[in-house]
Amino acid sequence: FDIDAAFISYSGETQYNKDGLLQGQAIDLPLSETGLIQAEAAGWYLRDVKFSNVFASDMLRAKQLYKWLTLCVIITSSFGIAEGGRLQDFKDMAKAAGQSFPGFTPPGGETQEQVKERVKEFLEKMLQQIGAEHFHERGQDEIALSAPPETSPAEGKADDGVKDVPVHALVVTHGAYMCVAVRYFVEELRCCLPQGSDKAHMFSLSPNTGLCRFILTLRKQNDRFVLSALRCVFIHRGDHVKQ
Repeated sequence: FDIDAAFISYSGETQYNKDGLLQGQAIDLPLSETGLIQAEAAGWYLRDVKFSNVFASDMLRAKQLYKWLTLCVIITSSFGIAEGGRLQDFKDMAKAAGQSFPGFTPPGGETQEQVKERVKEFLEKMLQQIGAEHFHERGQDEIALSAPPETSPAEGKADDGVKDVPVHALVVTHGAYMCVAVRYFVEELRCCLPQGSDKAHMFSLSPNTGLCRFILTLRKQNDRFVLSALRCVFIHRGDHVKQ
């Protein structure tokens, strides 16, 4: 059966965002006034989507975005000694080390591979929970994946491309984590992309409360639920916070 997974990349602006400072697991700040407005705008944008499951980071800024959680997991990243420092300093560290941003890992920080392992662990937990809760409602081993959309518009309605999908999951996460997750979906899980997709845009940081939408097709294999297809509906949509 098909699952609509809506990933909100970032939870909303904090004062550190505004000041150009890095924040990961060690910095747990509340949303700024602008961040609260962004969170309200995201909630209003998604008001007509009836989510059956909600998964969120355990950071305060994510909890403020959606307090009605079914599972709370750590889905942000650690920047090690760069935590709390200026973003420009982080970029300078990467350049001095001869590495690219945001792929650079500062001392004490998580590597891209470590973050990817947590992405895989979270995806597995999500699939098993949703499969166990909703498989009996579908009564089928698998529902065929629908055709990919022709484009991935930056603006549109919250239910674009997912109106006929029976199960809707919301994942509230953070930008650095989503960079790794999207790359994993595309490069290793062979996520089907809308025609004309720009990979440079797909692998970039999402704006605060930016929305990414994926359709996941599950099938039951013995006593487990496995992912048989993955399709991107749209990526980094942020028109709901435009003034």
